[in-house]
Amino acid sequence: GTPQKKGEYGADLRHVHAVIDELAPRLTRPSVIVGKSTVPVGTAAELVRRAAAIAPAGVSVEIAWNPEFLREGFAIHDTLQPDRIVVGVQPGSTRAEAALRGLYANLLDGGVPFLLTDLQTAELVKVSANAFLATKISFINAISEVCEAADADVHLLADALGHDPRIGRQFLNAGLGFGGGCLPKDIRAFMARAGELGANHALTFLREVDSINMRRRTRMVELVTTACGGSLLGANIAVLGAAFKPDSDDVRDSPALNVAGMLQLNGATVNVYDPKAMDNSQRLFPTLNYSTSVAEACERADAVRVLTEWREFIELDPAELV
Repeated sequence: GTPQKKGEYGADLRHVHAVIDELAPRLTRPSVIVGKSTVPVGTAAELVRRAAAIAPAGVSVEIAWNPEFLREGFAIHDTLQPDRIVVGVQPGSTRAEAALRGLYANLLDGGVPFLLTDLQTAELVKVSANAFLATKISFINAISEVCEAADADVHLLADALGHDPRIGRQFLNAGLGFGGGCLPKDIRAFMARAGELGANHALTFLREVDSINMRRRTRMVELVTTACGGSLLGANIAVLGAAFKPDSDDVRDSPALNVAGMLQLNGATVNVYDPKAMDNSQRLFPTLNYSTSVAEACERADAVRVLTEWREFIELDPAELV
C-alpha cells in the first residue's frame, strides 16, 4: 500500500527496491517484472534504472505496472470479472505488453477493456481513482450538513443526483465517511507526492476532502451528546458496526471504532456489535464493551448508532429494539 506520510515513502519503497535488488541479479534470460502495488508516481522508472544496473550482462529486464482495483470483500469477483485492465510499460518495451495480453487472454476475449499506458500513468490510475471516490463521499457528506441546516432530506437528494448518468448513485450515501487502509492514506500520499513534483496546488482540494471526512466523526459524537441531553457521562450507547465498511472485517482507520472510542472518552458506556469484525476490534480497542448480538448491544441503551452499513443493521425495525 501507499504510505500515509511523506516521510514514510522511504521505508515503504525500500521493500520494493529490495525485490528488484534480490531478483534482477538472479535472472538468466530476458524477463518482465510486473508491479501491482499502489506506489508514488516515478517508482517504476526508478526500478527500471535499478534493474538495468544490476542485471547480469546480456540479460534484458523490462518493468511493467499493472495496478489492481480490487474492492475489499469482493477481491475474487473483481479478479475474475475486472472492469478494466491497465498496463503501463517502459519506452521501447517489446515483451511486457505481449506477456500481459497473454496472461489476461481469457478476460480480454470476454471483452474486458485493456488500456496500455506509460509507467507513470499506470501508477497514477489507482491513486486517482481513490481520490475521486474520496471526493465523492466527502461531497455528499458536506451536502448533508447543508441539508441538516435547511431541513432537507439528503437521501432523496442523493437519489435525484444519482439519476444523472454523469454522476451516478454509488458512493453518494451520506454518513460517517471513508476509512480503511487505502482511501485516507492514498489521498494524503497523493498530495505529498504532488508537492514533491512541484504540483502541490493541483491537489489542495483534497485537504478539504480529508477535513470533511474527519469532521463527520466529531459531528456524530456531537449528535449523540445532544440526543443524550447534552452530556455522555453515564450514558449507555449501542454502536452497531466496527468494520470500516460492510462485508469486511477490516478495522483499519474505522470511522465506527473511532467514534466509539470518542464516545467512551466522553464518559459513555459503549457496547459494540459487528457481524465480522469483533476479534479485530477487540485487539485494537480492548477497553470497549463487545456484545454477541444486536439485541445484547442495544439492551438498556440510551442511544443506538448504526455506524457501519451492514444490511442487517439498515433493515432493522427500531420498534423491535424497544
